[in-house]
Amino acid sequence: MKVVLFCGGYGMRMRNGSSDDVPKPMAMVGPRPLIWHVMRYYAHFGHKEFVLCLGYGAHHIKDFFLNYEETTSNDFVLRGGRTELLSTDIADWTITFAQTGIESPIGERLRRVRHHLDGDEMFLANYADVLTDAPLPEMIANFARRDAGASMMVVPPQSSFHCVDLGEDGLVGGITAVSDMPLWENGGYFVLRQEVFDHIPENGDLVADGCAQLAKQGRLVAHQHRGFWKPTDTVKERAALDDAYTRGDRPWAVWERAGATAGAGAGA
Repeated sequence: MKVVLFCGGYGMRMRNGSSDDVPKPMAMVGPRPLIWHVMRYYAHFGHKEFVLCLGYGAHHIKDFFLNYEETTSNDFVLRGGRTELLSTDIADWTITFAQTGIESPIGERLRRVRHHLDGDEMFLANYADVLTDAPLPEMIANFARRDAGASMMVVPPQSSFHCVDLGEDGLVGGITAVSDMPLWENGGYFVLRQEVFDHIPENGDLVADGCAQLAKQGRLVAHQHRGFWKPTDTVKERAALDDAYTRGDRPWAVWERAGATAGAGAGA
């Protein structure tokens, strides 16, 4: 299945200054940028056809792949001055680089790459800056069995704050951690059918317009995931992931697990 990745936003909370034009998906986690980790996740499950929705800082993403160094994350032999790779990352990937505008909302970016999907009944989509160990084959299989237009992975609230239950007299009746409340957040991993395009207007949003309209019609399903899931919206969150990578604590790197297999439902 094709994978659409939204990687054209400004990522203001990730920037170090006004002169920093590196888009958020290019923030480094270990020796590779976020977008590489997301793409390796999909490729592990057999989905190696990518459509990148570019916008702000697009040249950074283009340059990274045009000048890709396989030796950074693969073993190799240097023999007679020539490099012999023992494995590769992206040799069997197909990547379409599509400029979708600087100010475009997510839904509009998706609309602008529709012709790259070749009319495929189902395709995958994501924000290119969220890491997870979610069972993708299970997510796809569950959606394929349903009569729905879209599936959205949802996760428990990530906030460390607490909600306070107040009575009319101002007395506190209880305190509950947001993460313990019966709430779910959009986790950013989508499985979509072409039907979603019927509900995204020009300059519309994928979630607020497309998914919201499908939900009203009872055609949006959720895949609940309580495992590892980490967004990377701030410098602090990126640094935490980078530190975890250095320690060897990287549950999102499903391709590194001993005996890891793609599992069922991983058709390319």
